[in-house]
Amino acid sequence: MSGYDRVVQPAAGDDALENHLGGDEAKNYRQYEFDMVAPHVGRSMLEIGSGLGHFAEQFLPRLDRLVVSDFDPYCVEQLEKRFAHRDDVSVLQFGLPAEIPLADPVDTVVMMNVLEHIEEDAEALRSLARVTAPGGRIIIWVPGYMQLYGDFDRKVGHVRRYTPTTLRAAVTAAGLGVDVLKPINFLGGIAWWAAVRRGGVGYPDPRLVKIYDRTVVPMTRFIERIIRPPFGQTVFCVARVPQ
Repeated sequence: MSGYDRVVQPAAGDDALENHLGGDEAKNYRQYEFDMVAPHVGRSMLEIGSGLGHFAEQFLPRLDRLVVSDFDPYCVEQLEKRFAHRDDVSVLQFGLPAEIPLADPVDTVVMMNVLEHIEEDAEALRSLARVTAPGGRIIIWVPGYMQLYGDFDRKVGHVRRYTPTTLRAAVTAAGLGVDVLKPINFLGGIAWWAAVRRGGVGYPDPRLVKIYDRTVVPMTRFIERIIRPPFGQTVFCVARVPQ
């Protein structure tokens, strides 16, 4: 197997999944993610790697249609339970790259911390473009900079970390345009380097995550309103499907 279909979570369970939301210790970071993504989301959305559905659920008030997905059977089971009462929500199971079993295109695809797991990243983006309406957006959130690559990345199956240059290469190879492409979370990148690369931390400590969330995230948001950071813990991209 190749691509996202061979990714194995560190463990299955509500408290053990690799979760871009950071758990209950990272409420400010979860809001940071949502505020970055939300302005680019249309009326119909497919999320790739939805996990337990926390992130996608936040968009329901502004959507006519939501499709959540994951490859992990445990996650798919939890997603089906979470959204069982919603007729406007569909649940899919698939890996990337693949033919996505979606009959009606969406105008927005969101993938948070997924693309870095996939060896054939440009082909995965082509798969997504085929189920995105012309002129629609594919929103990509990935860990940044190989200088920050450490044991945590290896444990959770990260093939790579991206720079704006390498992410642009994958996006353009997939035939997509670029609306937004920039590094974000500058202070988080420094903290990650100190903790993971220099400090040898193999997995984020919930106590440190809580401190980081209360102090570093608000400061980062303030700074990024004033300046564009030269690098960051994350690279953020809004890609455009050609008309």
